[in-house]
Amino acid sequence: MTTVYAALRDRLLRAEGDEEWTTTGHLEGHDLECLAASQDTPERVFVGTFESGLHRSSDGGDSFESLETEFVPERESGYGGAENLESAVVTAVTISPHDPDVVYAGTEPSRVYRSSDGGESWEHLEGLTDLPSADSWFFPPRPHTHHVRWLEVDPFDPERLYVGIEAGAFVLSPDGGESWTERPPGSRRDNHSMATHPDREGLVYSAAGDGFARSSDGGESWDHPQEGLEHRYCWSVAPDPGDPESVLVSSASGAGSAHTASSAESYVYRKSGAEPWERLEGRGLPTGEGVVRAELATGTEPEVVYAVNNRGPFRTADFGDSWERLEVAWPEGLEAQAPRGLAVLED
Repeated sequence: MTTVYAALRDRLLRAEGDEEWTTTGHLEGHDLECLAASQDTPERVFVGTFESGLHRSSDGGDSFESLETEFVPERESGYGGAENLESAVVTAVTISPHDPDVVYAGTEPSRVYRSSDGGESWEHLEGLTDLPSADSWFFPPRPHTHHVRWLEVDPFDPERLYVGIEAGAFVLSPDGGESWTERPPGSRRDNHSMATHPDREGLVYSAAGDGFARSSDGGESWDHPQEGLEHRYCWSVAPDPGDPESVLVSSASGAGSAHTASSAESYVYRKSGAEPWERLEGRGLPTGEGVVRAELATGTEPEVVYAVNNRGPFRTADFGDSWERLEVAWPEGLEAQAPRGLAVLED
């Protein structure tokens, strides 16, 4: 049985099934920001919110608890223009592929925290905002702040951590957050999501507001294969589980056409090896006018990728050649929302 978690702006949808699906809603009314789940601990799910910190399920999504953390417990006056000065804004969360009890969380303003006990306790990894470029980081809708948009643990090195700051820098740590390196050559400045591949050491992909980028040396340097990629405000990236040379990315021409349903026009592109990017249209996955940028997540088998946009969840078993919509209930009003995260657990 497959379990799909889709973080929408105002709720978390959990769908379970294969041919027939059961759908339930959770965390209704919260302002969701991010989502993480792991095949190694399928009963545990983490959801970050804008106004109420980090939530965890320990029973496969049946129930959630708000974790008692000290994530950014007090924001400086005027920092981000926030009315909820006591709120903890959790904008990124990831589970280590080496140990599912090791969890990283990122916040607004930009800080990184690590738990080594599945979320029971947390350590602030200091020094991130001491980097030279930190004074220039900013998030345009809230110009006096910035946040950690993505966290990724290297599948070959449990201490190597990749951090995407929205907006301002790609940052990496070779030692689990003891030290930080910012803006290596060719790295993007507005990284929205990143991915690695378990079959290729050193390979890192980035979908960023300033385009796609790829590193073959663990984030130390980056190149920009852009040929054929006509929409370069990139949001989500997913490599083929069976082929590190093949990758999908969702993108639009800018933030307005990516995130706002009333003005949306977004697409999904595919790149294979040295070939140019190919726009995937007319293959069962809605794209184009009225469609917000998709969240992508890989399955466990080669060529299997899941996607969710404002039209619902979809699955491809041939890496984008054809897509089928999962027969999951899609409540009224969700067509106006841009999903904030997608996680898939397959038995």
